[in-house]
Amino acid sequence: MKTRTATNTNTSESTDRQERAAVNRLIADDVTLGYDQRVIAEKLSVEIPDNSFTVIVGPNACGKSTLLRALSRMLKPSAGRVLLDGNVIQSMPAKKVARTLGLLPQSSIAPDGITVGDLVARGRYPHQGLLRQWSPEDERIVGESMASTGVAELADRYVDELSGGQRQRVWIAMALAQQTPLLLLDEPTTYLDIQHQIDVLDLCADLHEEQGRTLVAVLHDLNHAARYATHLIALREGEVVAEGAPSEIVTAELVRDTFGMDCQIIDDPESGTPLVVPASRRGRTKPKATADTGAKAAT
Repeated sequence: MKTRTATNTNTSESTDRQERAAVNRLIADDVTLGYDQRVIAEKLSVEIPDNSFTVIVGPNACGKSTLLRALSRMLKPSAGRVLLDGNVIQSMPAKKVARTLGLLPQSSIAPDGITVGDLVARGRYPHQGLLRQWSPEDERIVGESMASTGVAELADRYVDELSGGQRQRVWIAMALAQQTPLLLLDEPTTYLDIQHQIDVLDLCADLHEEQGRTLVAVLHDLNHAARYATHLIALREGEVVAEGAPSEIVTAELVRDTFGMDCQIIDDPESGTPLVVPASRRGRTKPKATADTGAKAAT
């Protein structure tokens, strides 16, 4: 199992990351992240392998979404830097970043009175300019994005009339319409029933496999992560505890150390990927000692 901790980062590793920036387009280099005076992660280093479907997992409040916000330029590190194509992302023009990297945040709020079609069309904004206005290509891309997420029939509906699951698919369609080579998704299966969760993850896998996009997603479901990810990053308390292919790093020991849960790891009968089977309630809970059992043990 490949294991790394932020405290092991040194100068030579930092130099090596810079040299590999031409291959790995998105890198967090010794970043310290937090909100106000609260530090979430310190000296955290992460490389997103190019052309991968990378999934970040870990317990609540371990820094998953915070890391994704930093990688997407929404959160500025208080120390260290995030590199996009070898450049410090904070120093790059916003439109240039938006043409390279798309983000589906955890909570998105649509403007009042906007239709589905108009919201998805906003994904084309980074590609507009003085010399390039709305085009038939933009229309085609918006239509394809809505069709691939199953919201084409909702084009004339107001977003605030939709269910939570429908709204989530509309936001994904807008991110797709942005047509960026890198796409970051923070809990993209939130609000979705199990069928639509699989549909969204299948779509993400298609974007990676058929279009060569680099995807980075935060997921809570470890089994979904193990099935779909080509590269898995496990976080705990703001540190990388393991990373690599799910088949190489997902073990009962990793799950116990990262999530504090006893389990068995078996092969998924459908995909052959690691499948986490939590220990039963009786297996997890030790029986309480009683006076009678104590007396028997004493004898």
